[in-house]
Amino acid sequence: MPNATSTLRRLLTAAAAGLVLAAGAAHADSYEDALIAARTGATRTLSALVERGIDPNTVDAGGNTLLMIAAREGHPETVERLLDFRPRVSTRNPSGDSALMLASLKGHEEVAKLLLEAGAEFDHEGWNPLLYAAFEGHIDIVERLLARGANVNALAPNRSNALMLAARNGHMDVVRRLLQTEVKLDQKNDSGFTAESWALANGNTDIAALVKAERERRAGTSGSS
Repeated sequence: MPNATSTLRRLLTAAAAGLVLAAGAAHADSYEDALIAARTGATRTLSALVERGIDPNTVDAGGNTLLMIAAREGHPETVERLLDFRPRVSTRNPSGDSALMLASLKGHEEVAKLLLEAGAEFDHEGWNPLLYAAFEGHIDIVERLLARGANVNALAPNRSNALMLAARNGHMDVVRRLLQTEVKLDQKNDSGFTAESWALANGNTDIAALVKAERERRAGTSGSS
């Protein structure tokens, strides 16, 4: 018959195991709650979870951080609160997207502003925030990125610059703004298109004419000097 000491030891071991299981379940619940809060913009809930120990750099199954999720969904208050916890602001997911890139793609200007002020990287190889904003025609974000000094001649993986992407998709206001910069007009992508020819191929004749006029203006300026 087991003595009192061994019985007590078993009881304590079982109790400890129960606490570990309970803690694990609570952590799993907190993890899911944090992802939901970031996605829905439940700022107070997410703040409380991080204050209780959830890592601000927590990622979902797709490798998106809490900051990326909140930025992608356009929740500036949530993004601002997360930034108070000093997360890695320029982290990229497995697809190569950062929080700022996702905000730029979706057109969330206030979120982009917050991320830029927090020091988010905006000039790098491959797709970047300016290319995304130009592709989708988000002129306000384009303006913010240009004001920060974004490289207008950075190239997407298909060798297209921001002007080419805006011209292809018919974003006249973005094209006009980019033509005020030193963007290259004759850059060719891997399909052989320039901004002008890509605009024509997609029926954006007014944009093609605008690019052509700027090319002639630059040629004239160069010739007169």
